[in-house]
Amino acid sequence: MRHLILVAPLLLASLSPAPALVGGAPAVQGPHAAVMIVGSRGNSCTGIAVARDLVLTAAHCVPAGAEYKLVEFDAQRQPRLRDTQGIARHPQFSQKTFDAHRATADVALIKVATSAMPAPIHGERLKIAPGDRLTLQGFGLTRAGDGKSGGTLRSATLTVTGKPGNLQIRLMDPATRNERPGLGACTGDSGAPVFRDIGGRMMVVGVVSWSTAAGNEAGCGGLTGVTPLSLYYPWILQAAKQLGSPLAP
Repeated sequence: MRHLILVAPLLLASLSPAPALVGGAPAVQGPHAAVMIVGSRGNSCTGIAVARDLVLTAAHCVPAGAEYKLVEFDAQRQPRLRDTQGIARHPQFSQKTFDAHRATADVALIKVATSAMPAPIHGERLKIAPGDRLTLQGFGLTRAGDGKSGGTLRSATLTVTGKPGNLQIRLMDPATRNERPGLGACTGDSGAPVFRDIGGRMMVVGVVSWSTAAGNEAGCGGLTGVTPLSLYYPWILQAAKQLGSPLAP
């Protein structure tokens, strides 16, 4: 059963414990483009700076009716809050479809000043096959149900499983293969960037949308669901321009 991974820490008591992006995933060292997003309703997500004042994340991370701030950490791990200036959600995103565990246009852009070095997006359609390796980075929990275990950017390289397409990619820990708890996205990793090495350059090819525990149960540490960006790249360019931060195609 799929787990929607933006749940506020206080709501996590019912989730079964399992290692996720957590199970041994190392902290990212040095400069990076990932940022944390927090909402006035208590949820937190991850995003990726794609321009100096533009962050890409998942649409389900920024529903209407709440306020959102960007969290950046200085060298001493002290948080700095930045106000958002605008949000664009893909018009074809459907919360109803998402809640029914079906693929939808789960992408959004946030207008917000950031000091992060922007990451490049790969907008062309990729040939993704089972066994391919993709890397994700997120600020989510390292132990499902433990709200204090998040807030550190971690990275994990996972492998593609199932039948990947332009609507959805599923990732798993190659060491555990969704048969027992392993590496994967967890609460707070929604919207996290997913990278692929393209010509020796790590480029963003998707954002995290959901996770499961091992055996497709509710939780973390099993499968990680990714929304690929290629189908929505034209919209990303258009929305960035409308937000006053045009991206080079």
